[in-house]
Amino acid sequence: MIAEILSTGDEIRCGTIIDSNSAYIAQRLEEAGIEVARHCCVGDDINIIIAVLSEISSRANIAVVTGGLGPTADDLTAEAAAKAAGVELVFDKKAYGFLEEFFKKRSIPMSNSNRKQAFLPKGAEILHNPVGTASGFYLKFGKCLFFFLPGVPYEMRLMLSEAVLPQIEKLRHDSHKSIQVKSLSCFGIKESAAGEMLAGLNEKFPDIKLGLRAEFPEIQIKLYGSGRDEKSLCDHMKKAVQWVLEKLGEKVFSVDGSSMEAVVGRLLIKKRATVALAESCTGGLISDKLTNIPGSSEYFLFSGVTYSNESKIEVLGVSPDSLKRYGAVHEAVARQMAEGARRIAGATYGVATSGIAGPGGGTADKPVGTVCIGLAAPGYTKGFRFNFSFGRRSMNKNIFAMKALDLLRLDLLNALEHS
Repeated sequence: MIAEILSTGDEIRCGTIIDSNSAYIAQRLEEAGIEVARHCCVGDDINIIIAVLSEISSRANIAVVTGGLGPTADDLTAEAAAKAAGVELVFDKKAYGFLEEFFKKRSIPMSNSNRKQAFLPKGAEILHNPVGTASGFYLKFGKCLFFFLPGVPYEMRLMLSEAVLPQIEKLRHDSHKSIQVKSLSCFGIKESAAGEMLAGLNEKFPDIKLGLRAEFPEIQIKLYGSGRDEKSLCDHMKKAVQWVLEKLGEKVFSVDGSSMEAVVGRLLIKKRATVALAESCTGGLISDKLTNIPGSSEYFLFSGVTYSNESKIEVLGVSPDSLKRYGAVHEAVARQMAEGARRIAGATYGVATSGIAGPGGGTADKPVGTVCIGLAAPGYTKGFRFNFSFGRRSMNKNIFAMKALDLLRLDLLNALEHS
């Protein structure tokens, strides 16, 4: 089953607005086991939209189209769809009823221009929009079933999840072909290296296709399986996942799509442990990641953004002699920062970062991208130094934070293994 995605709108075509819709739709379709063959973007030109819809109808089985369902003159998608399908636009009482209900609930008078949104191609089935005025619809012409959704991301995502994906899932099951998609998240390995290590997967598991995708600072390993026998496919997928885990080892931090911070949170709960942070170069980024996880109050105790040397000394108790001898970016200082955070909060673990995010501030001994990470645990403290040297400050900060969380993850796994 082949899918295509079409985004419409001059603001998308010219780059005024980033087309986040297509990326989101592609990801969701991929998770449903649907292969996305093409993404396309066109402006508000009805003849071009008609031509592209006609092309898609001849080669795809499913298409998701976003944008152009509003009340203004440049919202042309419904009219273009009708002409591409060779049908008329007709007034849809159900769509108009949804419009009336939308404005009535909000005590807002409905503009005459909104009536345009109740005209749909003849034969189209409506897709209710519970949070906006633009009803979606679906219509089959050529060999393709088209789903037309509004361009507003919040509206589109809700309708895709609640109305479109369930129908696509039913179509997939009706094809009598089982499909499974598994995603493994990795950190600390390059995409090229992961590809080389997993090069034999397709030969070992012919019914499973390997895909790799870089989502900085992670690498996503995708396994796509398809076959007529669901039980056999499920067994092969489990074996393929285990094979990948054996090849990549501790580089894999999640097999269920969980973020690094969610994985660390679960390990802290399992260990009945708590954590405190002292951040310098990451500026609170690790704290933000950890506290974005629901239930993090169970294990997150304290965070201090001790950016200056004075705050490292006065708040965390870092030795002035160490700062004078080594400078702020050093394993010894990171260790003392981690110990200070752990002591202040009474936490099981203390984690600290001190580094040079750039673009300036680097030296020959400590170039931009250098980070020192401290990890204080019951009975021991460790200090680490790494250099990532990405060109952008935001990228360096992100990978510094990710590395600190990964070190904590690995330490927790080791502690659980030997407990």
